[in-house]
Amino acid sequence: MRRVAVIVPNTALRSTLVRIAEAGCVELDRVEEAAPGAAAQRLQRLQAHQGTPATAPAGAASPAHTAASLAIRSPDLDKLEEHRDAALLAGEAQLEERAQGAVVRGEVAALAGWCPAAEMPRLARRLAAAGGALVPLRPPPGADPPTQLPSSGPSAAFTPLVTTYGTPPYTDVDPSWPAGITYVVMFGIMFGDVGHGALLLLGALALWLGRPRRLAQYRRLWPLLAGAGWTAMLAGLAYGEFFGPTGVLPVLWLNPLASPARLLASAVVFGAGLLALAHGAGAVNRWRESGPGKALYAASGCAGLLFFLGFALSAAGLVLHRPHLAVVGAAMAVGGLALVAAGLFRATPGGFAGVAETVVRLFDVVVRAGTNTLSFARLAAFGLTHAALADLVWRGTGGLAGRGPAGLAGAVALFVLGTAASFALEALVASVQALRLEFYEIFSRLFETEGRPFRPWHVPLAAPAEAETEVTRC
Repeated sequence: MRRVAVIVPNTALRSTLVRIAEAGCVELDRVEEAAPGAAAQRLQRLQAHQGTPATAPAGAASPAHTAASLAIRSPDLDKLEEHRDAALLAGEAQLEERAQGAVVRGEVAALAGWCPAAEMPRLARRLAAAGGALVPLRPPPGADPPTQLPSSGPSAAFTPLVTTYGTPPYTDVDPSWPAGITYVVMFGIMFGDVGHGALLLLGALALWLGRPRRLAQYRRLWPLLAGAGWTAMLAGLAYGEFFGPTGVLPVLWLNPLASPARLLASAVVFGAGLLALAHGAGAVNRWRESGPGKALYAASGCAGLLFFLGFALSAAGLVLHRPHLAVVGAAMAVGGLALVAAGLFRATPGGFAGVAETVVRLFDVVVRAGTNTLSFARLAAFGLTHAALADLVWRGTGGLAGRGPAGLAGAVALFVLGTAASFALEALVASVQALRLEFYEIFSRLFETEGRPFRPWHVPLAAPAEAETEVTRC
């Protein structure tokens, strides 16, 4: 993301703004609490007449929430109001608002904003055709560039996982790919069944093909659904599950219902590994945000990572009856806590109140390390629930199948309806629980502050049929 200035002759300001709006790759600085211009006033009157009053007196909110378009040439605003052309009025109102942010010196006008570096050559060529120029600038001191997460390609399917939680600061590592991979893996562990995973893959294929049409708007999410299907199938191979314990597949690792303790322990160990990686990524983010000091002392930085690794090593030593591992882990944990305490105390006013606050927050760090790690046991718990429901359906199907033609018909109905019900219920539960683990256990370590999303100004040009109704001034 680059800070840029658009320099144009004052007489070409409108045509330049039209080109910027059509390109849709620049976030222009705006004047806060700008007075509504002529187009915004007419749009407010039109909305009031139509029973859709503006949402803000400043005139900025109503144009932003109205479908907008722009004419190439300056239209007659009175004619637009007379013809009740709300779209063109909204576009002109937005253009007026951006134009108020221009700095005019003599015959030259300048606009400032943010633009992705990859888009700058294309934008420069468009502006040159209107007599303008695009000039790179140094960001103002203390200014945080807006964050632009992937909007196209496979990783775009994982972006909603991040933006639902918040917008990461511009300096932080883009978590889209890791977040997506982590999510589908956790989903697959809870939804482990080859047959059910294959149904998810079919759903992903239908979404990719744009079927059904009412779900076409979610087409970009097909990689997320496909990933969930693949991981569910892999987990199903490990569990020997194919629409339940049908015996079609051998158990390659463990039977969830026969070895629940082993599955629970594996889920906790898997969760501890994810938390360690999250701490490491958090340390990188703290360094990029505030430098090595913050990265060293932060609970979500190196100090927190040292404590968590020591905590996990000590717990492993106690469980495995390895006293030397427990001692080494305890020493690491104490060292990490000491660094965390130093960082926490530095952020307090000092004195007794600072000590008390540091102790309370240290207690929270210790408790969270334990509860967050154990929270991953839900991967196994809901995996067991999924297996138990499938086992119940299969046992009922087998019990009915041996009771003549009527029993066989009942068995088929039970299998179809029971599989559909368990599939829908467990898919919902697994998706929600994976999201919960992602947000509360992992993202809470990655992000300490929130950035702001990149919102480029984009207004399409009016269609030729609409443009014919304009009365222009030039």
